[in-house]
Amino acid sequence: MKSNYLKETIKHIDIKKHNVIDFIEDMKHMAFSSRDLYRASAIYDKMLNDKDTTIILTLAGSLFSAGLKKVVYDLVSNNMVDVIVSTGAIMVDQDFFEALGFKHYIGSPYVNDEELRNLHIDRIYDTFIDEDELRICDETTAVIFDSLEPRPYSSRELLWKFGKYLHEHGGPEVDDSVIYAAYQNNVPIFVPAFSDCSAGFGIVMHQTKNPYKHVSFDSGKDFLELTKIKLKSKETGIFMVGGGVPKNFTQDIVVAADILKEDAPMHKYAVQITVADVRDGALSSSTLKEASSWGKVQTTFEQMVYSEATIAFPLIAGYAYHKGSWKERKAREYQKIF
Repeated sequence: MKSNYLKETIKHIDIKKHNVIDFIEDMKHMAFSSRDLYRASAIYDKMLNDKDTTIILTLAGSLFSAGLKKVVYDLVSNNMVDVIVSTGAIMVDQDFFEALGFKHYIGSPYVNDEELRNLHIDRIYDTFIDEDELRICDETTAVIFDSLEPRPYSSRELLWKFGKYLHEHGGPEVDDSVIYAAYQNNVPIFVPAFSDCSAGFGIVMHQTKNPYKHVSFDSGKDFLELTKIKLKSKETGIFMVGGGVPKNFTQDIVVAADILKEDAPMHKYAVQITVADVRDGALSSSTLKEASSWGKVQTTFEQMVYSEATIAFPLIAGYAYHKGSWKERKAREYQKIF
């Protein structure tokens, strides 16, 4: 029975409960990844203290299904990030999905996947999702697209519409939604590969229903809008969890500004959490020093942290939260410039 598998839900870790300042600062005197993690934490805190710096958070990997949603929710709610660039699965299949009232469940990689398939249960390593509920999420995105004026949209525009939908139709599960918090705090969210998630299934349904006049995704507009944010910022810092498209998309806005003959400095600060191996040439593993050769990232305040995100991300974010530098930050509210 499906209920035998979908029992205990994933709980999102709360960085506010755990003051890790002393713990992290003790790592300064250690070696290897612990010292890297301390330095990354210090750099993120420095970003928050720099009144001229716009902070861009990039997210890749199955993060919210793993219990990290509340970390990002707290960063948005406490003015610790100004822009988010993410994969679609994190924002739609995980955040929006849970905002609709659905859950992710504690599972195991040591199961019969054929049995899971027959029960309509999807597995992300040791996490389970009800496929029937995920289909409802797909269909809800189609309903939103059906309600909009037929034209091309940036993902930022559409995710603001998702936030508005939650404002008008959401229940108690909306309270810790990142999409909804971003909607309330005017923090723009970009998903450059927006078809690669439930919204992709929704757009297929919407465009099939409306073959001649329909909503479409304009990834070029995403790039232009994020570049405009770069141009409005004196300095920028990137906090990258994982790599992939969000990482490169965000680094590339420096080059885009240069192509437009605009004066935009390289990203002043950069921190990345990754487990990717730099030797295979994959984008997720390319170092921040390598990005400097492309004119994207300065090398004064940059740190790679080779660690799995569910371990390193709450520690770095928790350190910065309890240091309290965010209390003096001025909200950018970049959503308003569009």
